[in-house]
Amino acid sequence: MLAPALAILASYLLGSVPFGLVMARVIKGVDLREVGSGNIGATNAMRVLGKPLGLVAFLLDFGKGLVPTLLLAPHAAALNETAPSLAAALCGTAAVVGHCFPLYLRFKGGKGVATGCGAIVGVDPWIFVLSGLVWLACLVTTRYVGLASIAMGLAFPVVAAIRLEDAGAFVFACGLLSLLVVVRHRSNIRRMLAGTEPRMGQKGSGPPAPEKDTKP
Repeated sequence: MLAPALAILASYLLGSVPFGLVMARVIKGVDLREVGSGNIGATNAMRVLGKPLGLVAFLLDFGKGLVPTLLLAPHAAALNETAPSLAAALCGTAAVVGHCFPLYLRFKGGKGVATGCGAIVGVDPWIFVLSGLVWLACLVTTRYVGLASIAMGLAFPVVAAIRLEDAGAFVFACGLLSLLVVVRHRSNIRRMLAGTEPRMGQKGSGPPAPEKDTKP
């Protein structure tokens, strides 16, 4: 079991790298935790750094989920005869947990959506594409990025169950991801109910609200 354990650990450590936070500090000299929503993820990076750099932050966070499921999981499965779907589920989950609870930031991280998307693409890109249509429909209808992310997260296990056979471990992992996405967006849910959540296109470059989104 050494190889799977090392692959899971490596996935977590990679997922823990706060690319958006590093980019904001290096390029703008600001701490993402102290501006905008206080979130270290790609959405806040896009608000603070602009769309091009925000897209780069998204792709880097996306890669944190893609690399473990695409490279680390198959390697571990081959060495230890671990079921591929189980290895992918474990490594992908570890990467998402790393993003949400990063070792380098005292376990206060992002929401895991971009990293979760990367992990899912590493297993079956169509799950991401079909769930992404749910995200797009919700975003166009409501213009709430957080709500669209929640809708996409809820779609993941449903689409995975339809798409994949004999991959119960990965479907279960998608279910855990859905739960994590909802929990990590609870501050967004409160702001939407209060009518204070910014919609798509609205900038959040000022200081965070008193109830800062430190657990995005």
